[in-house]
Amino acid sequence: MKIGEILVDPPVLLAPMAGVSNRAFRAISRSQGAGLCTTEMVSANALAHRSAKSYWLMELDPGESPVGIQIAGSDPELMAEAAHQAEQHGADLIDINMGCPVPKVVKNGDGSALLNDEEGAVRVVQAVVQSVKIPVTVKMRAGWDHDAITAPQLAQRFEQVGAKAIALHARTRSDQYAKPANWQFIRQVRERIAIPLIGNGDVNTPEDAQRMLETTGADGVMVGRASFGDPWIFRRITYFLNNGRHLSPPDAQERAHMALWHLDRMVEIKGEAVAVPEMRKQLAWYLKGTPGSAEYRKRTQGLKLKSEAQALVQEWFDHARNEELTWT
Repeated sequence: MKIGEILVDPPVLLAPMAGVSNRAFRAISRSQGAGLCTTEMVSANALAHRSAKSYWLMELDPGESPVGIQIAGSDPELMAEAAHQAEQHGADLIDINMGCPVPKVVKNGDGSALLNDEEGAVRVVQAVVQSVKIPVTVKMRAGWDHDAITAPQLAQRFEQVGAKAIALHARTRSDQYAKPANWQFIRQVRERIAIPLIGNGDVNTPEDAQRMLETTGADGVMVGRASFGDPWIFRRITYFLNNGRHLSPPDAQERAHMALWHLDRMVEIKGEAVAVPEMRKQLAWYLKGTPGSAEYRKRTQGLKLKSEAQALVQEWFDHARNEELTWT
């Protein structure tokens, strides 16, 4: 799959997710075969106010490519400037967020609120396209609710003003994350655009990825929550699509090793005081799959020090090494 001149191979992508798709997790996902990773959402308004956190979110690892920087906002001028800054930071592409359902984002007219403002949404995409030399993509939901499925028409107009790919999360804003994804929304967008289309929503297994591609006509799949504690999913999906067979899931040693590598990288990037609390949920996702592992996952919530986290992972591994690892 090519987005502009950028080759995305394999066409299995990590979704941009606040609090998850930071430099550490992007590196892990790339190591496990993700063809394209995108940063956490960066607020154009916050960038305009010189927010240190926003600049930090745009930081990329040396040699991290291909990589997208995702920006969010509804003011075309601010979005154009944010895109320009992201390009200067080394992004290979700019992704525009039109899917975030969080109230604090939506109340400002950003994220999925743009799905209710067709002309405003088109102005944003056009302004961003004109401000950079790299490809611009849009990640969007199907619509605000099931009475307003606006994605097909919006995607067509985004293509007309220069967007190079669309990623569609097959839920509406009102669905949040609770309702099952409706992949027919992806098919509806496919029928309206010629640029690459990436499907997102309920891709939890290699079979899901294959079925999405076959039933929707999408060119690629984007994995979000299914990668939590399981970055190996990118490699498993790619192997299954290419060979029709399954790779073995990671054993306890692989999971413990990845958890500790993730912890080390987070501490390196953010410092122990910030990284360890943020890693609690990540460690809970890694430490699963064996009888009795719920006790270890529960204990992650009290971690404060890197040494405590390392000891817990080792204790879990000692417990798990003689158990058959099963996915739960």
